[in-house]
Amino acid sequence: MNAPAELPARTARVDRKTAETDIAVEIDLDGSGRADLATGVPFLDHMLDQLARHGMLDLTVRAQGDLHVDAHHTVEDIGITLGQAFKSAAGDKQGIARYGHAYVPLDEALSRVVIDLSGRPGLTFHVPFTRAMIGTFDVDLTHEFFQGFVNHALVTLHVDNLRGDNAHHQCETVFKAFARALRMACARDPRAGTAIPSTKGSL
Repeated sequence: MNAPAELPARTARVDRKTAETDIAVEIDLDGSGRADLATGVPFLDHMLDQLARHGMLDLTVRAQGDLHVDAHHTVEDIGITLGQAFKSAAGDKQGIARYGHAYVPLDEALSRVVIDLSGRPGLTFHVPFTRAMIGTFDVDLTHEFFQGFVNHALVTLHVDNLRGDNAHHQCETVFKAFARALRMACARDPRAGTAIPSTKGSL
């Protein structure tokens, strides 16, 4: 059985350009929590910083989008590109835990995220935001980000905000819980060696 240290590096870079956005994402699943972010959407930068820090990912995101329209295309396409980069970095998922979950509080808010690196896209999202905007950020875009990620990372993701009065706190607990759940699911299991965590033999 191979030791986890013999498994390949889990890094990727994806560049995605459309008529609406031009996005580059670099990710290292075994990083130190470093983030280098310039999305043009300050609140999303704040959330992605939480993802890197609490997921122990190294994450670089550069985005230019049609923000003169609104932030929808930029946020959604960053989710898509991040999902593509994650899928590439995760590779065949040998030796990983596969499943992850986390509860994260922030003052009055509490969120739960559960993830399965299943190879199948599925999102269940229950976040009853208490207001429509966080500064200039439309809270509906949170769902669009995760839908884009799930569809291209090919993961099953359940996101539940269990309580919260402050929309900023609600969203931040969601991203922090997502980060911790993703970190757990990506963790290499020393008992598994290079085995794929599925009876099918692939994910």
